[in-house]
Amino acid sequence: MSTENSATSAGTAPLPPLHCMRLLEPGPPRLAALPTGTPVWLVSRHADVRQVLTDPRLGRAPLYAPDAPSITVTPNILDDPQSMLNIDGTEHQRLRRTVQRAFTPRAIERWRPWVASVVESLIDELIDHGSPADVIAGYSRPLPVAVISRLMGLDNLDGKRLAHWSDHAMSVTAYSADEIVTAMTEFAAFGAEVIAERRSAPGEDLVSSLLAAAAEDGSITEGQLVTLVIGLVVAGHETTMTSLGNALVYLLQDGREAWQRLSSDEASAAAATEQLLRAVPLGDRQEYMPGLMRRTVEDVEIGGVVIPAGSVVAADAAAANHDPEAFTGDLLTELFAPLTAPTLTFGAGPHHCLGAWLARMELELALHRLARRLPALRLADPVDRIDWRRGLLTRSPNSLRVEW
Repeated sequence: MSTENSATSAGTAPLPPLHCMRLLEPGPPRLAALPTGTPVWLVSRHADVRQVLTDPRLGRAPLYAPDAPSITVTPNILDDPQSMLNIDGTEHQRLRRTVQRAFTPRAIERWRPWVASVVESLIDELIDHGSPADVIAGYSRPLPVAVISRLMGLDNLDGKRLAHWSDHAMSVTAYSADEIVTAMTEFAAFGAEVIAERRSAPGEDLVSSLLAAAAEDGSITEGQLVTLVIGLVVAGHETTMTSLGNALVYLLQDGREAWQRLSSDEASAAAATEQLLRAVPLGDRQEYMPGLMRRTVEDVEIGGVVIPAGSVVAADAAAANHDPEAFTGDLLTELFAPLTAPTLTFGAGPHHCLGAWLARMELELALHRLARRLPALRLADPVDRIDWRRGLLTRSPNSLRVEW
């Protein structure tokens, strides 16, 4: 593993928690440059970001057209031109329909009792381990892995292999291009193996449902199916793991007074979850998140600025989530208040994250039950000693020692 993926590397300066990050000040679209040198329009106001993500004149597929400029230095899981993320229009809608029924709010709610039982079991194990304990290894990492494994029928999934593939899939600078390609080739082989197994022995899991829908549709390629399966495995645990770890850093440090209220009822935890998802970024450079980039297919006016056809546009959801025109107050004052505008953490429009409701449910149950069971929970070490996952599209603690 690259040394850049650990905060304990020699000469590595401490990083601030994500809730303390300085974000781009919301303002009119401005011209900047990607790490590749490609010019990019940064869009940071809430209304403008929503336009970028919903306006059909800005698409994902044009980013992978023959004349498209480079937008990433090294490959990542979001780069496949045939993936659901990178196609638009009717083809995208058709592919999305094969999975979206499993992720509607009503479908996700049926999983609540089982997810709650997993949460309680993990807390039991944490308590049995005794104080102090690593809440990442014992709680925030295994919870979403268990949920997506059950949903996709991957009960024997090796957590260490998944972490290896996921970190390479989300790499920015943590690994070389060759290392990423090798890991992603192994991950794709795993996805193809899962598909072959489900074809020979279908079950009640999401992969079996995908294959049935694909067979009925008849136009979904084998490559798209593999990309869809491994993409769901990564997306199904990465956002929840990252958000939960970073939420705990905030709640057990600066938001300590809110911990008791989180234990009171699930409604309070649900409100806090929405605010935490809004206010705590998923990574360090959210304005350059590949999944939130688009390319104009014609001249488009955004926020009073005409952006020429063929331009790369980056939607900075983190800045938009702090736009004072859309949101008031901060986490200390608004943690349990209803949102005054939709959060853009999960995107918006046709490519809105399929797993948003699943992530929400996992987070609210995880925070509520942990606060209820361990009201005295606190960080065992100063925040400047946190061992962070580095060099990835997202950032969260590698480990986080707590005591009670």
